[in-house]
Amino acid sequence: MSALTWQNLVYALTQVAHNFGAVVVVAVPIHRLITGRPARERGVLWLTMSGWAVQIASGTLFGLVSLYFYHQLPDIHGVAIVALTIKIVCAITAFVLIAVSLRARDPYTGLRATMTWQTLTMLAIIALTAAAFLRWYS
Repeated sequence: MSALTWQNLVYALTQVAHNFGAVVVVAVPIHRLITGRPARERGVLWLTMSGWAVQIASGTLFGLVSLYFYHQLPDIHGVAIVALTIKIVCAITAFVLIAVSLRARDPYTGLRATMTWQTLTMLAIIALTAAAFLRWYS
């Protein structure tokens, strides 16, 4: 297989992981808000955290693929840099919020839980919106 074929394969598989991570970070908090079910809340938090972990890992891998095959990071500027920064801030914020929620004694009921899931939903929507701008302007 040629280097270009390998690059395309690695990039496509990374995109698949990134897409599935995006589904998790958006769908799980929205589902939790709509159903309002606090049952197995820790498991749902872990699932959401795994989605953000996949987003962080696959996003990093995009840069590493370029570094490996082109010996430089992607050449982005302007709107794309702002969009990438927004995505990174959303991912780190969500990851920290979930970690704090998992460590709390009783994060799973009432207003605190609702605010956590609302925040996670908004972070996911903002990150996905930023992804569209990153893709378009890079």
